[in-house]
Amino acid sequence: MRLSDKTVVVTGAAMGIGRAIAERLAAEGAWVAVTDRDEEAARQVAEAIQQRGGKALAAFLDVTRPDTIAAAMKQVLEARGRIDVWVNNAGVSTMNRFVDLTEEDWDFNMSVNAKGVFLCAQHAARQMLVQAPDAEGIRGKIINIASMAGKRGNAPFLAHYVASKFAVVGLTQAIAGELAPYGILVNAVCPGYVQTSMQARELVWEAQLRGTTPEAVRQLYIADTPMGRLETPDDVARVVFFLASSDANFITGEAINVNGGAWMD
Repeated sequence: MRLSDKTVVVTGAAMGIGRAIAERLAAEGAWVAVTDRDEEAARQVAEAIQQRGGKALAAFLDVTRPDTIAAAMKQVLEARGRIDVWVNNAGVSTMNRFVDLTEEDWDFNMSVNAKGVFLCAQHAARQMLVQAPDAEGIRGKIINIASMAGKRGNAPFLAHYVASKFAVVGLTQAIAGELAPYGILVNAVCPGYVQTSMQARELVWEAQLRGTTPEAVRQLYIADTPMGRLETPDDVARVVFFLASSDANFITGEAINVNGGAWMD
């Protein structure tokens, strides 16, 4: 398998996109640390992977708390001795008109979506710097899940979320340049309208703000996607797998769109 013997950490992996990423990489032979604030849900995902013949460990990790990042890393390193790929997937959202946003809205989105990526990427990079490189000179890979909203500012009711995801794209580019000479590759993936429990909540919120129905908002999302359907978590996971594989060993600093054509640049 293409990721055989690779050690991967995925944050926010108990559900949605994170779960799909963990399951896809495990199916391709990786040993996966399924991390999340919901440790019981993470354990269930890890057990499901194991039941299908994959290799996985569950660990508690809150991306806003460096002590839990370090503790989860310790578990992984005790089990495996290195980290080949770190996927920063954990993310949150809230919705409101810009003039009604609160500092709490801003801080919540920025602390998880931007600061959480910074903290986890920093911990991962420090470990990767002391690891031996592989035959192609690669010490490790960091993959950040950003968003179409990290490139497309015109996203109604999501000014704070947009700011957090633009930060992820910018951080990805900055650290990619700094870490490339050491054989550490850093890229981002920018999904569009993905069918997850987060989107289900957003459909309700946006419907209330627009004075319409969740189904009407859902149809707006589909109409905004040239391929004519909502994105699935596995659509994202496939791109993460590519970046994690050796096929992407000369790619760094990119923010790859995977949104069915909803945003092109």
